[in-house]
Amino acid sequence: MTLTAHPGAAEPATALRRRPGLRGLRALGAQGPLFTAAVLVLAALVLVAVFAPLIAPYDPEGMDLSASLVGTSGDHLLGTDQSGRDVLSRLLHGARTGLLGPLLVVAVSTVLGTALGVIAGWRGGWADTLLSRSMDLVFAIPGLLVAIMLVAVVGSGMTGPVVAMAVAYTPYVGRLVRGIARQEKARPYLEAYRVQGWSGWTICVRHLLPNIAPTVLAQSAMNFGYALMDLAALSFLGFGVQPPTADWGAMINEGQSAIQQGAMLPALAPSFAIVLAVVAFGIVGEGIADRIAKRER
Repeated sequence: MTLTAHPGAAEPATALRRRPGLRGLRALGAQGPLFTAAVLVLAALVLVAVFAPLIAPYDPEGMDLSASLVGTSGDHLLGTDQSGRDVLSRLLHGARTGLLGPLLVVAVSTVLGTALGVIAGWRGGWADTLLSRSMDLVFAIPGLLVAIMLVAVVGSGMTGPVVAMAVAYTPYVGRLVRGIARQEKARPYLEAYRVQGWSGWTICVRHLLPNIAPTVLAQSAMNFGYALMDLAALSFLGFGVQPPTADWGAMINEGQSAIQQGAMLPALAPSFAIVLAVVAFGIVGEGIADRIAKRER
């Protein structure tokens, strides 16, 4: 007797292989069109930042005083600034500094805040008290003020503001992680691992951190938008990225005088880019937080 495979026997395996990708697309669509649009906007901003040297029509620092404050045209889609530099090219290149700075701030503050929060929440006692009071002390000092003082010491540029903002944002992540870690520590499944003789380090790395990661990701997405605004404000004030390097905050500062001459785009274009990025990060962060809240109900 010959056994013949059913014609649809291979379909379940194929479905299993495709399921992760389909699940991700369904999860993206389930958050609503606004969340999907925000994700697409952020993806586009990242691509622009990565490929800016390839897609920018002009050198962002190339000056042509004879073309100062030229309006929109086929050669300059967003016009030029006071120095005759193409606004579109500077806007595209400004995405690199505009996103890189907040990325460094969020990466450093998330790693430090998560480590401090887990230690404080898991260990408790004097470690919790010491770390909590230290974070309260950092909270009491405005991050922008710390950045300005640090710039006075190390000089203008991206380094000082990024370090200051990373320190300022660490307590936000640390407090959040501390609270979640204390809640998770009281759950029976973690106590079961401790009874089995697992070390606290192993439990935290293999079980506690994966469980709090989605919440930290949501907070980090929102922090990204806040950090972008803070760093842009510092560049606007002259403490961040310095001209002639293209940066959204510095472009707004440079475009102030152009507004008085009737040219709006040199300042309006980077302002719109900042608002768009901040709103998109906020929507993504809120969407992730809502998904976590629905899962826990």
